Amino acid sequence: MTSDPDALLPPYDGITMAKVRMVRSEQDAAEALAALSSTDVLGFDTESKPTFLKGEQSTGPHLVQLATDEVAYLFQIGGKPAGAAVEVIKAVLESTTILKVGFGLKDDILRLQSKLGIGTHNVLDLSNALRKGERNTLGAKTAVARFFGQKLQKSKKITTTNWSLPRLSDKQILYAADDAHVALRVYRRWRSEQAAAKAAT
Repeated sequence: MTSDPDALLPPYDGITMAKVRMVRSEQDAAEALAALSSTDVLGFDTESKPTFLKGEQSTGPHLVQLATDEVAYLFQIGGKPAGAAVEVIKAVLESTTILKVGFGLKDDILRLQSKLGIGTHNVLDLSNALRKGERNTLGAKTAVARFFGQKLQKSKKITTTNWSLPRLSDKQILYAADDAHVALRVYRRWRSEQAAAKAAT
């Protein structure tokens, strides 16, 4: 008998590689900006190379993920990031008209400010927004179980990989894309359930 109530849930399928875009060229950046700017809400997350030594400072984020309902855009921002990709990230995150949603975004926001000087506006941290009287913040796994009745696989092995590598593995790409995309899917479901409940009263 398992003690994990989510263990018997069907797996959450997640996003596919066909719906992920790595933003590398100026043309990629232009296409990403057009898509990201034309939506009302985006899924948002970042990944940073983990630190293992006491007192070691993170040089992250090394990857920024922004997802529309259809596509997740991944921006690699290594040592001294500059150029079109950073301009897109800045334009989107500093926009007051596009809502950005994600889980546990406090550190992501602080690191973006520290590394790129980007101030974020109109951001909703679902970890706090979705709490129903729970004392602790709510994670993506719990949210997926609650809203979709599915189990979100979060591999610790992938989480702690080197996100600063110039070329990421397919597993890293899918993991990162899912982090942003699942937040948007959860948000959409949450809002639709709120609207349905309001209509029923």
